[in-house]
Amino acid sequence: MSTKKIDSAVKSEVRIAVARVASDLFFESAQTAAEIKSAVADALASGKPLTLTDIRGHEIIVPADKIGYVEVGEAASRRVGFGAA
Repeated sequence: MSTKKIDSAVKSEVRIAVARVASDLFFESAQTAAEIKSAVADALASGKPLTLTDIRGHEIIVPADKIGYVEVGEAASRRVGFGAA
């Protein structure tokens, strides 16, 4: 019996800067970086709102004309303990 939890789902960390808002939106998404980039490009090209879903199933909707930048990266594994340097 193993106590280690293995999460095989691909997770991406997403940071979105919204125009005239002091703080960024930061969340983890089960979507791949390529899917997120495609959604951002489609929203910017069409002018329709950017809609993404976080790992809990919540939808994040940002008007396309209010997007400052979108940063997408692979979620880093969290290490715990003395050897977590």
